[in-house]
Amino acid sequence: MEKPIITYDSLIRITKAISTLRDPEEIILVTVEGVTHALDVKGCTLFLNDAKSKELLLAGAYGLSKEYLQKGPVSSMHSIAASIEDRQPVGIYDVSDDPRIQYPEAARKEGIASILSVPIITGDRLIGCMRVYTASHWEFTLDDVNFVQAVGQIVGMALEMCRINKGLKESIDILKTMRDPKSLKSSRRTPYEGVPRSFTGQEMPGSTA
Repeated sequence: MEKPIITYDSLIRITKAISTLRDPEEIILVTVEGVTHALDVKGCTLFLNDAKSKELLLAGAYGLSKEYLQKGPVSSMHSIAASIEDRQPVGIYDVSDDPRIQYPEAARKEGIASILSVPIITGDRLIGCMRVYTASHWEFTLDDVNFVQAVGQIVGMALEMCRINKGLKESIDILKTMRDPKSLKSSRRTPYEGVPRSFTGQEMPGSTA
C-alpha cells in the first residue's frame, strides 16, 4: 500500500481545528480522527497516563472497534512501555510477534499489523501517549514519527489549558469531565463523525491531506 505524503497542510488543518476548541472531549476526538485521516491508517487512540495505578486510561479513539477498546486494562509497564518510561517514540512492525505488545491476540483479531506509540509531553509533564494503528505492516518513517509527535505536542498543550481552566490538579482528572470514550461510536458513517457539527470542511483536517 502506498503511504500518504505528510505535508505541513495536514498539520495546519489539525492545529486549526484544535485551536478553536475548549472542551477536552472535542479536542481529543478531533485529534484522533485527524491523525487517522492524515496518515490514512486504520485508527488512532489517545491515552492519559495514571502514574498512581501505572495504567494508560483511554481518552479517545477513532477507527477501532468497541470490542478492541474493551480488551482490558492497558499497563504503562507492559504495553509498549518504552514510550512512557523512556519518553521516546516506539514503532512496532509486527504486533503478532513482539513481546512489547500487551494484548497481541486482541490486536490480531482487530486486524492490526503495526503500531506507533508516541508520548505526549508538555514541559516536563508526561500526560500520556498517542498510538497509531495500521492494517498492513508499516516501517514508520521519520516523517511519520515527527508528524505524530508534533500533533501530540499540540494536543498536549491544549489539554493542559483545559486542565488549568477547569481547576484540575492532574491531567488524568480531565477524564472525570468526559463521557466514557468506549461508549462513543467508532464506526465511520460520515467523514468526521463525532466531531461538533459547528465545524465546516475548511476548519477540519481533510482525509485527502
